[in-house]
Amino acid sequence: MLKDPQGQIKSNRKGFIEVPGVVLEKLPNTTFKVELENGHEIIAHLSGKMRKYRIRVLPGDKIVVEMTPYDLTKGRITVRL
Repeated sequence: MLKDPQGQIKSNRKGFIEVPGVVLEKLPNTTFKVELENGHEIIAHLSGKMRKYRIRVLPGDKIVVEMTPYDLTKGRITVRL
């Protein structure tokens, strides 16, 4: 879903990297520990629209994380699958 035909990870229009993952643990202030599909663990927070519409994310949920290429240890949860 998030890969181009060559199998590369997809970048969206703003230069962010979108990677699917699974929520491992819920942390305070709508932050989560997430395991990406490549095995790395990062800390991610909910996007503003997900907070606004109160979309719940629980451990075990499959999500899409948006990360900047400058800091690959933090991200923003944009979609719950």
